[in-house]
Amino acid sequence: MTIQPASVFDSRTISSIYQEIRDVYLSNPMPWVIGYSGGKDSTASLQLIWYALRDLPREQLTKPISVIATDTLVETPLIVDHVNGNLGKIGRFAREAGLPMTVHRLTPEVTDSFWVNLIGRGYPAPHSRFRWCTERMKIKPADAFILSRVAQHGEVVLVLGQRRSESQARAQVMEDYRITGYRLSRHSTLPKAYVYTPIEEFTTDDVWSYLLNVPSPWDGNNRDLASLYRSAQSGECPLVVDLSTPSCGNSRFGCWVCTVVERDRSMEALIDNGEEWMIPMLEFRDFLAETRDPERRKEVRDYRRRDGLVHFRKRGQGELLIRGPYRLEFRKQLLTRLLQVQEQVRREGPDPQFELISPEELYEIRRLWRVEAQDWEDSVPNIYRTATGRDLAWPQDDGALFGAAERALLAQICAEEDVPLDLMLALIESQRQHGTLTGRTAIHARIDEILRSEWRSEEEVIAAVESHHQRLEGRLPIVEEA
Repeated sequence: MTIQPASVFDSRTISSIYQEIRDVYLSNPMPWVIGYSGGKDSTASLQLIWYALRDLPREQLTKPISVIATDTLVETPLIVDHVNGNLGKIGRFAREAGLPMTVHRLTPEVTDSFWVNLIGRGYPAPHSRFRWCTERMKIKPADAFILSRVAQHGEVVLVLGQRRSESQARAQVMEDYRITGYRLSRHSTLPKAYVYTPIEEFTTDDVWSYLLNVPSPWDGNNRDLASLYRSAQSGECPLVVDLSTPSCGNSRFGCWVCTVVERDRSMEALIDNGEEWMIPMLEFRDFLAETRDPERRKEVRDYRRRDGLVHFRKRGQGELLIRGPYRLEFRKQLLTRLLQVQEQVRREGPDPQFELISPEELYEIRRLWRVEAQDWEDSVPNIYRTATGRDLAWPQDDGALFGAAERALLAQICAEEDVPLDLMLALIESQRQHGTLTGRTAIHARIDEILRSEWRSEEEVIAAVESHHQRLEGRLPIVEEA
């Protein structure tokens, strides 16, 4: 039998919680940064703080309060609308109430975005052992903001909607960093940053009890929030500021492209509850998740890693190769399909301007393909025109000296001379990027890196490795090289 944790309201009143918040606020000169995800826990924390500080005299409201919300740019659309709508209200009502509170919507840098890494660099769909998206898209934007406040003020208090009852692991982390005798904890990674968790003793029922009985001070609708939870049958993805925060893959307040879990039951539930226009997005997410299947990996991922080298597993541990990024041809398929989904969602959804991938991301993907994948055909503009029937104001690439005709000619020469085409493409591209006197050191280093890369075919590499193992096992004679 599961024992339910005791309600915080069995031992404390709302007034005493408000008083604690005021005491913590007044106890030091450090500014506050409040993490807001739009979910129940962060909403309850912000609402408690609002009501507590509203009753302080104006002359005591001297410390700035920043409310930050991290948008990964691949959040579930309904949640983006919910969060953005509330951020606008929070900022406006805070000014009217005289609270020293500002709102900040944080996003990853273009080079760190999901599509630039997945389609541009070929990173495989995230999974539980390779969650490359979290640090780039969530942790870095939040940490950069927090550190900017540390640089400005010396120290900062980060307010999070974390609760001990979420999990034993969460409770242990909170206890490990607690400062003895204080209501604050040390941040696990950021120096000069401290953490305050005003609802840490709340149960889930406590959170909902508070939200449904105390109206939102910024004219939000907590009953609509509860309805969102019922529609998605799930939880929320908190503000992530370190890797100790669990994956959001099984929660509604997460990314619509998340492949950390087998099925996105939350998006399925939203569709079942009337959001049928999201079906193409769910199908795309499922298509992406299928690439984790061992048989699909062979089809869509390169046998080399991004460093150009080949890595192997120990014999008997599944497929011999540890596969690298998605192949360029498959990335082209992904981009085509993503743009087609965007067009369909614009036609069938509530927003005809809805954006799954931004022009800035397309520009960066195009640059990466040309620089890293030697895409002399300049495929991105052609894919965009074919999928959408429109064009973008593509940046002029003054360094683009070669095109499809030059590639075809080079391929013919390489075939005649029995030289790997990809090797020659990489060498020519390195000269194009660093072909100045000032780039001499860089080009020498790059040429060395290229020549150390693997240029044999996948079949040749596997045959060589198998032959090596057979020799070690004594099944083939060991022939010493001259």
